[in-house]
Amino acid sequence: MKIKFTKLQALGNDYIYIDSFKQNLAGLNLRDLARKITDRHFGVGGDGLIIIRKGRKAPFRMEFYNPDGTPAQMCGNGVRCFARYVCEHGLCRKRKIEIETKDRIIEAEVLKKTGEFIIKVDMGEPILERKKIPVNGKGKFCINEEIKVDDRIIKITSVSMGNPHTLILVDRFEEGWQELGSMVEKHPIFPEKTNVEFVKVLNRKKIQLRVWERSAGETMASGTGASAGLVACVLNNKTDREVLAYFPAGCLKVSWDEKNNHIYVIGPTEEVFAGIYEYKSQ
Repeated sequence: MKIKFTKLQALGNDYIYIDSFKQNLAGLNLRDLARKITDRHFGVGGDGLIIIRKGRKAPFRMEFYNPDGTPAQMCGNGVRCFARYVCEHGLCRKRKIEIETKDRIIEAEVLKKTGEFIIKVDMGEPILERKKIPVNGKGKFCINEEIKVDDRIIKITSVSMGNPHTLILVDRFEEGWQELGSMVEKHPIFPEKTNVEFVKVLNRKKIQLRVWERSAGETMASGTGASAGLVACVLNNKTDREVLAYFPAGCLKVSWDEKNNHIYVIGPTEEVFAGIYEYKSQ
């Protein structure tokens, strides 16, 4: 079966988009498709597969699959690229776009189209209650809490941005951080596993991050990770409520509004290429 797709990226976080408005996807095994099309050797390659659908509670709905085929809840950079796609491909002419995700409606706003295509996203409120993230254990929150990983003790702060994140504040990115990220992701304290971010505080207005995504592994950036990283830094009194979050390929501007408790993320997006994928079902 021939499937039309478009690949977009934000700071190297790359996703494959399939537009259900323009082709019939009925009967497709989307989990199998996600595993095959995101493969970087035998497929198109990407950090995930995103289906563009008509929403039930908003004009559009983002259906997101990890590279291992599991459905995912939310993706900050993915939703920004989603907004660019529907804007550029004639599905929406408004500057502000509402996008339905698994547990919330996200509002995206096109700030700039010429040169860099800049999208601002209202990520909503962070979830701090450990049962809702979820994180096993005592106490209402998981802030600067010690857990044992292999033979070492590390301190973590956990936040949900519609998907679970666990932040580890570090002085430097040690060699082999990916192995530690993988172990934290699958730690028994997290019943649904967790995304893991290592956060280095440069000053009260700048942070650096390295990302280990749940069910995806190392990725170059994460919008929800940047959001959760800011929340963790504020909760631990490390930064102000607005920072530049640096990743290997660039930065996002992230702010946590004290009045409405919402997180806002601003950054660039890019359409990389489009094509036709020859899908062979199982």
